[in-house]
Amino acid sequence: MFDTITPLFPGLPGGPELLVVLLIVVLLFGANKIPKLARSSGQAIGEFQRGREEIEDELQDVTGDDDDEDDATDESSADSVSTESASTESSK
Repeated sequence: MFDTITPLFPGLPGGPELLVVLLIVVLLFGANKIPKLARSSGQAIGEFQRGREEIEDELQDVTGDDDDEDDATDESSADSVSTESASTESSK
């Protein structure tokens, strides 16, 4: 007759729990410091993302250098073939 309601995600807090957490945060830090905390955490996330992108770029450069060397040898052999054919044509 009385069914119990089970939450879909029992590990995640719902509305009332979030209000209690927000109230505790306001009491601990004060209303004036919350925007500063949010701004500094946003800057920290931005720094982390920039650092991650730099590392990804460096890794691509390192793995891309091997490919570039192969491309450079292919291009130099193609250039030498074209100059040989051009010199052959000019001598005719």
